[in-house]
Amino acid sequence: MPASDLRPPPSPPRGPAGRAGGPAGRSVRGALRYAAPALLAYAGVRALGLLVLALWAAVADRSAHQLLSARWDSLWYSRIAEDGYGHTVRAANGDLHPDLAFFPLLPALERALSALTPLSAADAGLAVSAVASLCAAAALFAIGDRLYGRRAGIALAVLWAAVPVGVVQSMAYSESLFTALAAWAVYAVLTGRWVWAGALAALAGLTRPVGAAVVAAVWAAAAERVHRERRLPPRALAGVLLAPLGWLGYVGWVGARTGSPTGYLGVQEQWGNGFDGGLAFAAFVWRHLTGGVVGGVALLAGVGLVVWLYALCVRQRQPPPLLVYAGVVVVLALCAKGYFGSKPRLLLPAFPLLLPAAVALARARPVPAAAVLAASALGSAVYGAVWLHGSGPP
Repeated sequence: MPASDLRPPPSPPRGPAGRAGGPAGRSVRGALRYAAPALLAYAGVRALGLLVLALWAAVADRSAHQLLSARWDSLWYSRIAEDGYGHTVRAANGDLHPDLAFFPLLPALERALSALTPLSAADAGLAVSAVASLCAAAALFAIGDRLYGRRAGIALAVLWAAVPVGVVQSMAYSESLFTALAAWAVYAVLTGRWVWAGALAALAGLTRPVGAAVVAAVWAAAAERVHRERRLPPRALAGVLLAPLGWLGYVGWVGARTGSPTGYLGVQEQWGNGFDGGLAFAAFVWRHLTGGVVGGVALLAGVGLVVWLYALCVRQRQPPPLLVYAGVVVVLALCAKGYFGSKPRLLLPAFPLLLPAAVALARARPVPAAAVLAASALGSAVYGAVWLHGSGPP
């Protein structure tokens, strides 16, 4: 990809609220109208994915609803929503899996929504994910529009919907909620809304362990501000102090509950998770290379693609908050132990990796760009249906 395709085009002067003419400087109704093409395109891609999943499930005599709301992690979230924390499962190999591994914001929202409506906790999880995924798409559009223009913002939202594991965005999982909070936190930093950025980062820290990446993004923006101006305004300092409170609060609560300051790390070890610098994943790839070359090569290609995309982000000169956020998400996803089939899902919140492609599509002719996005959407829909009908968790 030529370097000229990666650099942002010249843009008109921006005020503190955002790109001239962009959504940040408009009323809520105007902002929604401005973002409507991105939101409608995003919803269309996800609707296609759900339609293909429903047809596949009908042929396989299975329930698409159950696949989305009542399997794997979604069962843990709904159980926490209904009964609170304190449930532990003994795996077939004797390992104990406590529910403390799951952060509390999604089950808290499920519990609140199911208390206010006729929805079950599982269906409340689907509703939360549906709303959160649209909020995430709006945030991605806003970031792309601010940095590279409206067409890039639309392309970014659609690309995120059309990633191979995009079906997770429609499941009762926490990825959509987390990405919405993370993306809006990053957008708040980019537009100088420091208190909002800190509050959203704190909520992201209550959603998933990778909430630490959002904290790092806020801190990176603050460090850049200090380096540039030799000071940090009070509101920026407030955002910096707010950002880690959610993540530290839950990890501290688990520590108090388990009687150890490293209690959450112990919980992760019980699940066979944890950070080991990628040693377990490297051994997993090596086993596939020596036992079945095709699988091993595919894994290496996937890792290489992620690294290459991040290199493009650096070459694109994305703002430091985006680079730091994406970098931490990638490192935590690739360098953690655990079920390796979940790594594509763990990378789902790393939306800055899609910005180089979004910019390239925005500068391409409309017909080829639309063809690429349509093919991606169809491929994502088929892959998601196959994936959810598999034996292992996504």
